[in-house]
Amino acid sequence: MLPDLLLPMRYPANRIRAILVLAALILSVAPAAAQVTSQVASQVNWRMTTEYPENNISGIGLATFASRVSDRTHGFVTVTNAFDNQLKINSGEMPRAALDGRIAGGDAFAGALSGLDPVLGLSTLPFLVQSVDLARATNLRARPLYEKALAARGLKLLYVTIWPATGLWSEQSLDGADDLPKLNLRTYDANSTEVMRAAGANAQFLPMDAALAGLREHRLNAFLTSGDGGAGRKLWDFLPHFTAINYAMPISIAFVRSDAFAELSEPMQREVLAAAVETEQSQLALLSHRTIENYARMRDNGVHIAEPAPASLVTELRKAATGAITAWETRAGAEATAIVEWARQQ
Repeated sequence: MLPDLLLPMRYPANRIRAILVLAALILSVAPAAAQVTSQVASQVNWRMTTEYPENNISGIGLATFASRVSDRTHGFVTVTNAFDNQLKINSGEMPRAALDGRIAGGDAFAGALSGLDPVLGLSTLPFLVQSVDLARATNLRARPLYEKALAARGLKLLYVTIWPATGLWSEQSLDGADDLPKLNLRTYDANSTEVMRAAGANAQFLPMDAALAGLREHRLNAFLTSGDGGAGRKLWDFLPHFTAINYAMPISIAFVRSDAFAELSEPMQREVLAAAVETEQSQLALLSHRTIENYARMRDNGVHIAEPAPASLVTELRKAATGAITAWETRAGAEATAIVEWARQQ
């Protein structure tokens, strides 16, 4: 089109008309181009991570959240997920990685965050909750404390995922309390490490990658984790026995950096929070049948499931748990202790 417009410039009579046409063209295109540039520049992408596989309950949560956010914001806010510790950032390191700008946020196993604030270890307290309904009610009561603990460190809680009940994966079957001292056991937080050591096991708190390395090198012969966590990592390749001790129903917490959330407009903030609520509801619905699915998959891969667990084993673990709970209550404070007492009475 421009050559056609420039041709009349050779003739003085048509010069003014050509200039006016060019000016009109430029003025009509500029606002549209500026609008497109502004829209592209203002779009937001959050990079989030989890140390668990995409088919694990934590990974499913992040994938669901990304989909809901994109739908609700019509692509204005998008989430790019990294699964299976692809970024080499385990749960305990995620808050610092977010604040350093390496990620916007992630889904972290809450027990690994208890170093930030003891209240974040509430869901891993042993034998406190024994049902999905009680786990949900307890975490609803604790949610303001979780939010406060994260906010104090520049993080915004998005949603909570309740995991299936924790059990013991082991190389050999566990027939009773006498087998506990034979375990070189990976635990998942300070609470569980204290309990298992008090019960006689050689226990150590290890991030998942380090724990898997210990398993492959035969330094470990047992894992404390759920059927979900074990199935996602195919622990049956090393540990063909699972004892359903119903130790705890821990949570993972999805969060984003507070300033990243604050940079969104209020309408976008509302949509992101609505997506988080929908994700939490979806995760709870998934939990209702997750254990059955995990057990079926485990049995298909040769896992021997002891359910119920040997009575003497559970009795010894419950006895060992008393001191750990008392110590946690001292660290966590009155508000958190009140929630524990409420849960005990249900």
